Amino acid sequence: MQGKMWGARARDWADVQEGVAIPLFGAVLDETALGENSSVLDVGCGSGIFCEMAAKRGVKVSGLDAAENLLEIARERVRSGDFRTGEMEELPYEDQAFDLVTGFSSFQFAASPVNALREASRVSKGGKVVIAVFGRREENESAAYIAAMGSLLPPPPAGAPGPYALSAEGALEALAKDAGLTPGEVKKVDCPWEYPDDETALRGLLSSGPAIRAIQHTDEATVREAVLKTIAPFKTAAGGYRIGNCFRYMIATAA
Repeated sequence: MQGKMWGARARDWADVQEGVAIPLFGAVLDETALGENSSVLDVGCGSGIFCEMAAKRGVKVSGLDAAENLLEIARERVRSGDFRTGEMEELPYEDQAFDLVTGFSSFQFAASPVNALREASRVSKGGKVVIAVFGRREENESAAYIAAMGSLLPPPPAGAPGPYALSAEGALEALAKDAGLTPGEVKKVDCPWEYPDDETALRGLLSSGPAIRAIQHTDEATVREAVLKTIAPFKTAAGGYRIGNCFRYMIATAA
């Protein structure tokens, strides 16, 4: 189901929205010092922007995602990459197959984030895994958009984790420990959402999984109106938009 939602407007996601995380991708690549003769698996790789950035540094890249439409774009971006459709809780790779495994806003969507992280650790040498999630709700202006999409959907089941379930202080550390890993330092990277005009903003913001669900539950006109109303306070003097957003990430290793 996740694959169908996130792949419904794959080209819009690839062209507009996935790129907001480029500062995060760069920070991770710099800190982990991936380069020639190293290998990485990106779990929830989307349209492959992180993999493309890694490949330009000489890294051998692999990616796994639930959305085949996004994987098709990833294959266009990195012809030498190994991109597969699959479930993050049952990774189709041998033990210790990669120097590093990354999960950019992916593990929290697993039925069991702990199991997904254990699988990521299993296929990584030394259990080395990057876990990246949204920054805390109160430090992200983008939370207004996420709340707007949620308001157009039926109430989630009781106890269901929200998009910020792993963003609270101590949450990433606790997840790593539950998965049998040693948590590293949690760091923050600013990744604002910037769009030059209404059309581009709508292309990006209507391509996310929650937006697709909202469109299916209501209709596109309703969701478009809700998005434009929500982002109106963030309009710039030039007529574009700049919406504050950040991510938190941590590198966990085998205990």
